[in-house]
Amino acid sequence: MKFLILVLCLAQLWECYAAPPGVGLAYGQVNCDDPEVEQVAMAAVDYINKHRSQGYKHTLNQIDKVKVWPPRPTGGEVFELEIDTLETTCHVLDPTPVVNCSVRPLRYHAVEGDCDFRVLKQDGQLFVLFAKCDSSPDSAEDVRKVCPDCPLLAPLNNTGVANAVDAALEAFNANNSGSYFQLVEITRAQIVPLPPATYVEFAVAATDCVAKEVTDPAKCNLLAEKQYGFCRATIYEKVLGGGPGNADEVTCTVFPTQPVVLQPQPDTNTPTSGAASAAPPPPPANLPAGAKVVGPLVVAAPPPSASVNRAHHDLRHTFPGVASVESASGEAFQVGKSPKVVQPGVDAATGPLVRPCPGRIRHFKV
Repeated sequence: MKFLILVLCLAQLWECYAAPPGVGLAYGQVNCDDPEVEQVAMAAVDYINKHRSQGYKHTLNQIDKVKVWPPRPTGGEVFELEIDTLETTCHVLDPTPVVNCSVRPLRYHAVEGDCDFRVLKQDGQLFVLFAKCDSSPDSAEDVRKVCPDCPLLAPLNNTGVANAVDAALEAFNANNSGSYFQLVEITRAQIVPLPPATYVEFAVAATDCVAKEVTDPAKCNLLAEKQYGFCRATIYEKVLGGGPGNADEVTCTVFPTQPVVLQPQPDTNTPTSGAASAAPPPPPANLPAGAKVVGPLVVAAPPPSASVNRAHHDLRHTFPGVASVESASGEAFQVGKSPKVVQPGVDAATGPLVRPCPGRIRHFKV
């Protein structure tokens, strides 16, 4: 009797881990490079970028695994994906579409993301039900293979890095005839050995102070209509005495202002004025427990990062709390043909041969 109870318990545990909540155990075998699967993966990457408040936008590099759980009586197909992403050179506050953002090359110490997604496809729309990501820089050994003399990523809380950013921001404000800009976050840093220098990238935001008239930066406040910028700088060390030298190379790009987005008031169905876009359509009925709708996302200034010894903004901090929300984009896709459904561990008797995953590498492997 005890043995029977143990077997039943193990069977229930396997069912919990093997299938998403609310769906059966049968799933479809699908090509990782199938166009429909790629659409779902691209929507997942879009979801990442819309929910990031720090660091850089990511782009799809490879689809590692995919399962498609067939339509239930109450809803559409559920795609389970494992995808790899790569960091681009566009900051998350940069309005440039990710398709126009360059992938950071290996020689500049690339960063790879590893994500798990569960996406519901119903009535031609995609709804993210679960998202989990983390990321890590390429190994020093791999960077050295490509470029033996290239500098590696430095900790963002390094004292020399902070001093270099201060020098670069001071130089930018000194040459700025408009608003005084404050630091939002340091996003990347590298210590260059020869000639001795520190390379930094950082995000800034405009304040209500005039750059030429600032006497106490602590009294400056961010503008109501947020205006962000992104800077790259190389600060060369002094030959004598040490410490940061002149900011010989500082380049900053200021982005267009972001309109104020008013939050909807309680007990009202009136659409929010000034919203970035129309609200997404209502969710399909009978979504799995925990799913909810979130509206169009406008990124606010992220708070300064805690002083920690890390060299990049990890994707694992993209989704705070429980990552179980519906996609904010509401982006619609044409419904494709349903994949052939088979039982786990049972070969399909007929049908075309399915190419095994992982799929193709779009950029390079980290």
